[in-house]
Amino acid sequence: MPPICMMLFTSVYGIVDGLFVSNFVGKTPFAAINLIMPYLMTLCAFGYMFGAGGSAIIGKTLGEQKPDKANEYFSMLVYVAIALGIGLTIIGIAFMRPVAMFFGAEGELLEDCVLYGNISMISMTPYLLMSMFESLFITAEKPKLGFWVNVIAGSIHILLDAVFIIGFHWGLLGAATATVISEFFGGSIPLFYFFRRNDSLLRLGKTHFYGRVLGKACVNGLSEMASTLSVSFVSMLFNFQLMRLAGENGVAAYGVMMYVNFIFMAVFFGYSMGIAPVISYHFGAKNHAELKNLFTKSIRIMALADFALTALALIISVPICKLFVGYDPALYALTLHGYIIVAFSFLMIGYTYFGSYFFTALNNGVVSAIISLLRLFVFRSAAVLTLPIFFGTDGVWLSMVSAELLSTIIVTLFLYAYKDRYHYL
Repeated sequence: MPPICMMLFTSVYGIVDGLFVSNFVGKTPFAAINLIMPYLMTLCAFGYMFGAGGSAIIGKTLGEQKPDKANEYFSMLVYVAIALGIGLTIIGIAFMRPVAMFFGAEGELLEDCVLYGNISMISMTPYLLMSMFESLFITAEKPKLGFWVNVIAGSIHILLDAVFIIGFHWGLLGAATATVISEFFGGSIPLFYFFRRNDSLLRLGKTHFYGRVLGKACVNGLSEMASTLSVSFVSMLFNFQLMRLAGENGVAAYGVMMYVNFIFMAVFFGYSMGIAPVISYHFGAKNHAELKNLFTKSIRIMALADFALTALALIISVPICKLFVGYDPALYALTLHGYIIVAFSFLMIGYTYFGSYFFTALNNGVVSAIISLLRLFVFRSAAVLTLPIFFGTDGVWLSMVSAELLSTIIVTLFLYAYKDRYHYL
């Protein structure tokens, strides 16, 4: 439950910028955030890769009763992430304007994209660490501490958004500044905790460069990195199509759906993140009976959550759309119509997401990456490029549903194919 609550809270404060900007700054700045966000998330993908991939290796090493070696691996991965974050910050700022122009931004929309993007890049390193520690707190058997770190960072974000945007009237500048400050808190607190003596399973300290382990962590985390990169690329395609079919209103409507998607995906992400170290541990200890028990119960939980969240999404469709874009009747109508179509993708999304994360926990990053690439890149890209030809704007929304349907089939085939190798059935 702590990882689920942590991810729910992270998702809620992650959409705060959009909520404040849409209602208090305007729909053009709101569209700017949604347009440049795929580029920012592309750069952040490395944090998810190190977090998920490294957590699987560290959990397996702990299951093999090698705590000292696990701490060395943990320390090396954190130090590599810090160095990488600095490099990505420089690259991100250097290409911000050309990328925004490539996405189709011009005039006021272009300047808003560059302003929000450049300021957000300042906290790239803390954000990478924050993303990593979301998984590593669980591996360290401190999920509640991870939850409270996110609560602190999120509360700061919400408070500063209100102060900077409503109180100081800083507009988009205030939204980006609030994001940077909150991410510095979210990334720094775990660093201080793991550097000092603590009662968790992990502690930062001296280490060596383990190239093989770093490579293995990257391979294990490929699916999570592939997921983020795929979502970012597909979001670019969605924005291209929506700019062509519906203009700024289309991009803003898509942003609302993605924010709702973040909240619901937090349940599946939090559960998968929480159960993955346990799966990795029992896989390393060769406890096949417990592995089977974890898998069977997880599939049942995901199925129940899929149906429950789909029903909830439909029930709250009107108030959610009014909350974000109720000030503009045309934008509201477009958003509500698309939202109802997209909501049916939640019938399958938990099952397909857990299927990918399950193979990461089993240290099979290749299969996990294949599932993620097919689900989030191949199927969605093909659908969003073809369905609008026949259904117009509705084809963009239908592409999400069709991609999840095809992904359900692929996940089922992989789970059946590997059942004898890993003994989870």
